[in-house]
Amino acid sequence: MQLKIISPEKIIFNGEITQVKVPGTAGEFEILDNHAPIISSLEKGVVTYEIVGGEKQTLEIVSGFVEVQKNNVSLCVEL
Repeated sequence: MQLKIISPEKIIFNGEITQVKVPGTAGEFEILDNHAPIISSLEKGVVTYEIVGGEKQTLEIVSGFVEVQKNNVSLCVEL
């Protein structure tokens, strides 16, 4: 699955992952391979993602949006 995280200032991450957890406005949710298409707003919290190979990364955000389509996850976030 491909993850791209961008902020107004720069591209924060662009690469292959196995899963990602995001702080949705209705609660935290996890995105795995073959997730249904979705667009959701994000609130203040922590984005956690696992890079292929097992390394986990975290990123604190203030707000943003997530879009999932055909194993491509795009996060547009405010840090």
